[in-house]
Amino acid sequence: MLVFLVHVRDPQFYAHPAKTRAKNGNIRVMGFPPIGIMSLSSVLKQAGHECVMFDQANPDTPNDVIVEAIKRQKPALVGLSFLSTTSYPYAKILARQIRAADSTVKLAFGGVFASLNAGLVKLQCREVDFVCRGDGEQLLLDLLANLQAPEAVAGVTWMKDGQVVNNPGRPMERHLDQWPFPDRESLKLDFVESMPLDVPAVLSMERFTTMQTSRGCPWPCVFCDIPVFNEGKWRARSAQHVVDELKYLEANGYGSVYFVDDHFLLQPKRIEAICTGVTDANLKIQWGIEGRVDSVAQHLFPAMAKAHCRTVMFGIESGSQKILDRLKKEQTLAEVTTAVRNAKKAGIEIVHGFFTVGNPDETVEDMQATFDFASKLPLDTFGFNRLCVYRGTPLWQEYVKRGLVSDVTDWYKYFKCSEIDPTCLPGEVINDVRQQGLKKLFLYKLTHYPLQTYRLLRRFLRFMPVRDVAYLIAKPFMGKKTGATKAEVLSRAVEHAETKDAAAQLTQLSDEMLHDVMEASRLERLRIQQEAEGAQELPMFQAR
Repeated sequence: MLVFLVHVRDPQFYAHPAKTRAKNGNIRVMGFPPIGIMSLSSVLKQAGHECVMFDQANPDTPNDVIVEAIKRQKPALVGLSFLSTTSYPYAKILARQIRAADSTVKLAFGGVFASLNAGLVKLQCREVDFVCRGDGEQLLLDLLANLQAPEAVAGVTWMKDGQVVNNPGRPMERHLDQWPFPDRESLKLDFVESMPLDVPAVLSMERFTTMQTSRGCPWPCVFCDIPVFNEGKWRARSAQHVVDELKYLEANGYGSVYFVDDHFLLQPKRIEAICTGVTDANLKIQWGIEGRVDSVAQHLFPAMAKAHCRTVMFGIESGSQKILDRLKKEQTLAEVTTAVRNAKKAGIEIVHGFFTVGNPDETVEDMQATFDFASKLPLDTFGFNRLCVYRGTPLWQEYVKRGLVSDVTDWYKYFKCSEIDPTCLPGEVINDVRQQGLKKLFLYKLTHYPLQTYRLLRRFLRFMPVRDVAYLIAKPFMGKKTGATKAEVLSRAVEHAETKDAAAQLTQLSDEMLHDVMEASRLERLRIQQEAEGAQELPMFQAR
């Protein structure tokens, strides 16, 4: 059977090069590859099916191109994969366009948001035949074998006689080594390694991809839906399987890879085996991971650095123990300090800290403590994002009980906590404190960690115009701006909250308004791109 797989993204959050292409002729895209559909594609092909992939980060494959390809090639199934609430409006629009063009093709949704809201999604978006819950590899194979009679396909939500049917859940697969490596070569895109959360500060122009070596995280952070999606379980591939994929990637010209595991630093023996395997094979590919600061595997940081682990990212969240406890992080400020210092001492080149602001019960003093704490940590990079809440997280359930959100009317929405929780600081106060905190933090880093700052800037300057790097540093000191700058993509580096605000607003629009708003947004992005391409000096990357 022929299957189309589409990775649906919010185009505001991705950038593409203005003129440059990879050596193989592919368009270069900033951001993470769509490893979900790549993994499913390889599974389908191994089973004898055909698969065509689309990633909406590619400016050459907008909705109308995908719809025309469906009309022309007549796939048996079109799968739309998306991760979060903010991409759901785009998935709905595309599904309705596909259904209007072809009344017979089978449509399926998949991904975390769809899994956690399957019945509600099926009711709201009736154009979609199936909502797939949980791991997709065996589920998709079973669904293809039973497209006309899906009653026995575990993990599928569908509709029969006007009623939503939730088939029994699929047991979680623990034997992850059985699946082939993701199908990276069939998608004609090359990806550029940049800072996390779509901040376009380039880390490398090596051919870049991602890997998933484990799934799940058992910790109960109130803002996270990962434990719910993975039923509180952590599952991992064997060390040898991971090393074999790294060998495959290096042999195929990849220079860097990021592990998208929810918590890589969980099993010391497995980490040690991966590092030993990389070292013994004399691999040079660089890699990065995310993990918790309370990991018992920190003694392996030197081995990781020796095996070319270049980046470690920690979810720090706050410099106030009160707020850490409120978020149920189950970590201490002392553990944060120890982990960051251990990583830098071991020779990890880039240590990143994720922080949240606008948390429940957070005071101005708590926010100031967070920036003071971040200043004193030997972090190379950092991000401070407004805390948001969405269905599937423990915080959402708390807000339902407090009457701040409704599971009936708000389930598909995405809220900044400060907009609905009276225990949060007002948005204007959060922004003001954050701006002042960033100023102090930048100054502290420049004066107290000059060598570390120099090394990071030197890396950026290898791949970015000097003026863009200068703007990245200077923006926190420039005050509020009244309009878009020519180097829009750089402004996103320090104003990421603005795009998050727009995404939150989009999820709260009625379905009737979505199409008009998104078409206006598309035309505006096209206008900005045309203006930028006409400028004499172009930044390396332009906003889409």
